[in-house]
Amino acid sequence: MKFQEMHLETFFSLFYEVKDDIENMEGCYSVELMKDIKDPTLMFTYSIWEDEEKLNAYRKSDLFAKTWPRTKALFSAPAEAWSLDFV
Repeated sequence: MKFQEMHLETFFSLFYEVKDDIENMEGCYSVELMKDIKDPTLMFTYSIWEDEEKLNAYRKSDLFAKTWPRTKALFSAPAEAWSLDFV
């Protein structure tokens, strides 16, 4: 997620406001926030889920519905997302 620099603190506050709620969703093992080492406006959330079904349930939850629009409004570019599996 690439943010407008003036909105970084707002995003940090929002992330830490909902982090525990996300981690308490069924099937979520952890959620971490990372940033690019060269671009301080480029952020990544790294979450580990039991399976894709649990992740999709979160994406359909009230928590996501309330959080995502607030987060998206702070972007300077469209977000990208990947679902990965260990090899």
